[in-house]
Amino acid sequence: MVQVGNIPNVSKKFIMDTTGAQGMKIGFAVNPIAGMGGRVGLKGTDGVYQKAVERGAVPVAPERAREALKGMKGGHEWFTPEGIMGEELLKEFFPHDPVSVIPTRKNMGETEPEDTIRAAEVFLEEQVDLIIFCGGDGTARNIFQVIGTEIPLLGIPSGVKMYSGVFGVNPEASAELFNMFVSGEAGVDTVEIMDLDEDLYREGAWEIVLHGEAKTVYEPHYIQLGKHSYRSVDDEDLKYDLASYIVEEMERFPEHLFVLGPGSTTAGVQRILGVEYTLLGVDVLRGKEVAALDVAEEDILDMARDAPGVKIAVSVIGNQGFFLGRGNQQISPKVVRLAGLSNIYIMATPTKLKRISRIRADTGDPELNREIREKGYMRVLQGFREYRLVKVQA
Repeated sequence: MVQVGNIPNVSKKFIMDTTGAQGMKIGFAVNPIAGMGGRVGLKGTDGVYQKAVERGAVPVAPERAREALKGMKGGHEWFTPEGIMGEELLKEFFPHDPVSVIPTRKNMGETEPEDTIRAAEVFLEEQVDLIIFCGGDGTARNIFQVIGTEIPLLGIPSGVKMYSGVFGVNPEASAELFNMFVSGEAGVDTVEIMDLDEDLYREGAWEIVLHGEAKTVYEPHYIQLGKHSYRSVDDEDLKYDLASYIVEEMERFPEHLFVLGPGSTTAGVQRILGVEYTLLGVDVLRGKEVAALDVAEEDILDMARDAPGVKIAVSVIGNQGFFLGRGNQQISPKVVRLAGLSNIYIMATPTKLKRISRIRADTGDPELNREIREKGYMRVLQGFREYRLVKVQA
C-alpha cells in the first residue's frame, strides 16, 4: 500500500498497490466523527464537532469499523480515502489486498463531507461492485448524492440517528451482509435514504427528509428497515396507559433515578406529571420531579452516585425495533450496567409490536450485546401492567 499526500483533482489521481489477490472491487469509507455527539447529548455531530470535543466526546466510528472488518472476508480490490477515513484500517485487516488510496484535503480528526463525496466520485468512476461505509445518515446521503442507484450501498452503523435502510443492525451484521454479498448468497433490494435535520432536532423538532432510494445488500434479519411513523387515537390512549404504569413505578421507588429516553411514548410520563420534558432528549426524574433535562452520559452517572438505584424507560423505534443504540446513546453501556437489564422498561404499543418480529439493541459494547442476546426474549410493556415477551437481537 502506498500513502499519498494531498493532491487536487483526486478523481484522477490515486495510487494502487498491485500486490495481492483479485476479487470484487469494493469502495470503503469511514466518517471518523460520526456518532461522537451521541453520548454527550448533542443528538449528532453535524456542525458541532468542536462542541462535542469540548464535552469530552471521543471517536466511535473507527472502532465500529474494526468490529465489522474483523468479520469480513478479504481477497478484494479496495478503493478508500487515505488515513483514518479507511486506508489505515484496511492496512490493518487486509495487508495483502490491493488498495487504491484516494487523497483527502486533510488527514485530521475532523474530516469534511467533501472528502466522502470525493471518494464516492472515485467509487463511481471505477464502477466498484459494492460500497461499504461506516457512519450515519449524513454519510449515507453524501455517498448517495453521487452514486444514486448505480452501486449497492452498505452501512456499518455509527451515527446517532440512522433512519435509512442501508445499515446493518450492528457492525457484525454488516460484516455478515458483506460476506453474503461477495459470496453470492445475498441479493440487492431498494431502500430509502433518509436523514434527520440535526439543527431542528436539537431544538426539539423532528423533521425526517426522504432523499431518494438506493440499492443495498438485503437480508431481513441483518438489515435495518427505515423508521416508520404511525399515529392513531387508540395508540395515543395506549401510550397514556404505558406512561401511567411508569408513574406508578416512580411512586414505588421514590428515591430512584428514572432515566427516560427520547420519544412521545416516554414523554407521556412527564405530561401526566405536568412537568417539563424534552421530546428528543434524555431526561432524568426523581420522586416524580425533574432532576435534569436533555442530559449526557456523564450527567446520568454523576446523579446516580447519590441514588439507591437507577431505572431506565425507553421506547422501541417503529419498524426497526431498536430500544438501545439509536438516538439514545446517552443511555450508554455504563448507564445500562449501573441500572441492570432487569431495570429497563421497554415500552411499545401493540400496534408497533405487530410491525416488528423482534426488538434490537446495538450498545457498542460486545459483552453487553452478548448478555442481551443470551436472554433470548425480553419483556416489553404494551399496556398498563401488561407485558409481552419479544425475541431480542443484539
